[in-house]
Amino acid sequence: MPKKSFSELISSPGMPVLVDFYADWCGPCKTMAPILEQVAQQHQGKLKVIKIDVDKNQAAAQQFRVQSIPTLILFHKGQPVWRQAGVVSAAQIGQAVQGVGQ
Repeated sequence: MPKKSFSELISSPGMPVLVDFYADWCGPCKTMAPILEQVAQQHQGKLKVIKIDVDKNQAAAQQFRVQSIPTLILFHKGQPVWRQAGVVSAAQIGQAVQGVGQ
């Protein structure tokens, strides 16, 4: 299967996409990993969670002006509808996901 472009990944029809902009060397990003796994499980079938390494995908990070990591951006129909930099709780992410029209 060919690799999908970033714009294809965030334009997932029918379900919001949560993008985690991170780097392997980032401590707070490591803190976010289990939280994101929990969110993905809680919203299985209703939310797609993808991780974007800013060192390997600088164009995507620049496109959305990601200046600090971790930065989470929630996309709905390809448009950013919520974003938060730093460590975020599963409850905060859950509220943002609930706020997106299905």
